[in-house]
Amino acid sequence: MAATTLTDRALVRLSGEDVRGFLQGLVTSDVAGALPVWTGLLTPQGKCLFDFLVWDDGADLLLDCQAEAAADLIKRLSIYRLRRPIEIARDDSVAVHWSPQGQGDPRLPALGRRWLAPADEPASGWLEHRLRLGVTEGRAELGDILWLECNAIELNGVSFAKGCFVGQENTARMNWRQKVNRRLVVVDGDGGDRQRVAYPELGLAVVHARADAIPSNAIVPAWLKPELG
Repeated sequence: MAATTLTDRALVRLSGEDVRGFLQGLVTSDVAGALPVWTGLLTPQGKCLFDFLVWDDGADLLLDCQAEAAADLIKRLSIYRLRRPIEIARDDSVAVHWSPQGQGDPRLPALGRRWLAPADEPASGWLEHRLRLGVTEGRAELGDILWLECNAIELNGVSFAKGCFVGQENTARMNWRQKVNRRLVVVDGDGGDRQRVAYPELGLAVVHARADAIPSNAIVPAWLKPELG
């Protein structure tokens, strides 16, 4: 059997009364319809706190998130829960799986197939596969960056038709003005003074650069090229 488990991911289960309605009012994507979707939980200023994929499991929701961020995500969602009869807890009985063959990741078909099942052997190759497609995720890469600068529109991570979410005002204003001045991009080699995180073992780095001054060593995928002129 192929090794497919993404060990850097964890699942947070939301169960109880109207969990879709609860999450719908918080996150950037529409979770009332077909799932999975990729989404963000933002600051009131529209900067990324957490990004994750949302899956359904019957009446429950499963949040496919960065493993090291799971505890903080649970804490943040618990603040918003107030007195609602909703349980929010990590679920280690199921894991996130990935294969480069097939489709199923809501961000970009080329990312491959993604599914949930009990854990098996750890997958290899996911990080480089994702980065070479120009897709960023997780707190080190996205944290405290404006959501639209994280390429959220291009990667299906925001809905402007769903109603309110945390950070909506600034996010919607940026979209209306079509003013996304900076972008997260992956570069070959060194990221220089704009580097967010480096992956020296892969010879890659993530940088946050002005859209009109993208580094010459940037990997600019087809899905992002139209936005950079």
